[in-house]
Amino acid sequence: MPEPAALEAVLRDLPARRAQAEAVLIDTHCHLAASAFAEDRAAVVAAARTVGVATLVVPALGTADFAAVRDCCQQHPGCVPAYGIHPFFVGDAGEQDLVELRRWLEQEADGTQAPVAVGEIGLDFLIGEADFARQQHFFLEQLRIARDAGLPVLLHTRRAIDQVLAGLRRIGVIGGIAHAFSGSRQQADEFLRRGCKLGFGGTLSQTRASRIRQLAATLPEDGIVLESDAPDMPPAWLAGGRNTPAELPRFLAILAELRQAPADDLARKTTANARQVLGRLRLAD
Repeated sequence: MPEPAALEAVLRDLPARRAQAEAVLIDTHCHLAASAFAEDRAAVVAAARTVGVATLVVPALGTADFAAVRDCCQQHPGCVPAYGIHPFFVGDAGEQDLVELRRWLEQEADGTQAPVAVGEIGLDFLIGEADFARQQHFFLEQLRIARDAGLPVLLHTRRAIDQVLAGLRRIGVIGGIAHAFSGSRQQADEFLRRGCKLGFGGTLSQTRASRIRQLAATLPEDGIVLESDAPDMPPAWLAGGRNTPAELPRFLAILAELRQAPADDLARKTTANARQVLGRLRLAD
């Protein structure tokens, strides 16, 4: 693992390295429509673009914010939407929400802001007093909706990786991203076999996250994408503050140091990986 001084040298060199890079970065998971960005959303997007983050994938959390996600993406160039019902919010959802998700995907498919994925969906077995059977029902139904729509999925897998993989085995989709991946190498390989990429971000900055950092260092290059999960999952240097997509180049620098690979090459590769798994994704001009 890199020494702090070595990492700081990489970070200081980022502006020059970005100027030489042919590829730009894609944040594959950014909750830009969240209330945490209500006061300065445009500035957050502009700051990200300034450091080379040209595209932000903005996932919904439930049907109540589908319109807000679409409007956010319409207002800010380079932002693209994904629609789904997050496991945190299935307790307030009903069957009509699944009907609405299917309708929304069909309605938006040919618009200027066509969804690039179904998400954020999945399972979370860390939630206290959660109805796990209800989570499973909504997860499997949304996998069916994604399959029928021909869309990949953005997967929430906290303490439920094996169960999410079981769902993918039961209901095949065209691929997706295991967001904020924190599983084993065996689980990682299973996601890759199923056409999924693995999302890495702020956790790479946590020196105590040795298993995740080791995974990021050794996984096949074509299995990795970058993400912020902003405003959540802040890196170590923000000390619990608000995360933003402008942190992505620093995540890239850590990934490059862990893998002992040129940052420019990894920028191009992670961008290509994101475009490959999110087939409708197009980089902003």
